[in-house]
Amino acid sequence: MRGWSFPLGRWMGVDLRIHTFFLLLLGFSLLATSLNVPTWRAIFLWGILLLAVFVREIARVITAAYHGVQLRSILLLPIGGLFSYANPDSAERASEGKVQTSMALVGPLANFAFALVVGALILGASPNVPVFAKPLVTPLHLMRSAVWLNVILGALNFVPAYPLDAGRMLRGGFSRAHGAVKGTRAASGIGQMLGLLAVLGGIALLFLPGSGLGTNLSPWLIMGGFFIFIGAQLEDQGLMFQSVVDTVTMRDVMLTNFATLSPSDTLEDALHQAIHSLQDEFPVVRGANLVGVVSRQGIIEALRSEGNGYVQSIMSRAFQVAQPDDSLGQMIRRMSGGKMSLVPVTEGGRIVGIVTLQNLMHSMGMLAEHRRFKREG
Repeated sequence: MRGWSFPLGRWMGVDLRIHTFFLLLLGFSLLATSLNVPTWRAIFLWGILLLAVFVREIARVITAAYHGVQLRSILLLPIGGLFSYANPDSAERASEGKVQTSMALVGPLANFAFALVVGALILGASPNVPVFAKPLVTPLHLMRSAVWLNVILGALNFVPAYPLDAGRMLRGGFSRAHGAVKGTRAASGIGQMLGLLAVLGGIALLFLPGSGLGTNLSPWLIMGGFFIFIGAQLEDQGLMFQSVVDTVTMRDVMLTNFATLSPSDTLEDALHQAIHSLQDEFPVVRGANLVGVVSRQGIIEALRSEGNGYVQSIMSRAFQVAQPDDSLGQMIRRMSGGKMSLVPVTEGGRIVGIVTLQNLMHSMGMLAEHRRFKREG
């Protein structure tokens, strides 16, 4: 979820991120300034779309909490948000038919309700404002645009293209019939196909003679199809990653040749040992027992600020421990949002390996080559 996205902070206990393509839309909105449209109106039109996505995602977060589904993060796209769940139980809970249906319906309904509220405010305060005038969405009339952007976003999510809301219900049906992996792959494939068809249809409409239908509808088809295609690809990549890491155990990727420190080591001794090691994080052991974790950067900062001391004074006692046969996917889901950079692997109370974010990519690459070599051999 973090690739090609930027953090927007933590809301209601959920990490919120916005995808780069959403920000690119702001650039397209600013192109409207070349058509004698004030810059602030173009920015506000983009902000209204962001607000429409916020409205549906807030409703979905509240619904998820009501059903006991814990979320880790939301990635905002112009078509809605992609959820990441805090634990496997929540992911399984969210896939249940009743929960999935309510979360699929609440997003579009929230957009429709918000559109009705804004429309009622317009009619009540300024009944002469042409709510149904065309173009429905324009930076020259922001209140009317607020109504129709919410209507369009709500209606769009009834298209059975994954990862739209109706597409998620389709995925649920496929998953119950064929299993989670095959069901998600099938729904993602349909979503990518429909997204591509929408883009091609929008391009074809540009060359449609006669009325202004092509000019008015084409940009929406192209943008909607593009973001459906991207969203389906993101979900497909996430599934591929999950299916791979669930087949890898900690034993497969752990470092077995690693350095350890003792709580009674001085910081100067620890720094000297760090010079001769590629590790950024070190397990701290007392005898055969793992008692903490300390980082190279922590050693340096402590020496600079407080002078020489002992490792036990700066080591972290909060860490996750894995077993050799734990799956990598299981461990990643327990790693508290990626904040932990070292996981000690223990067997019978004795540390037998470590997995670090630093070595994980290298180890996964080598493991893939090893498995391919065994298959070809």
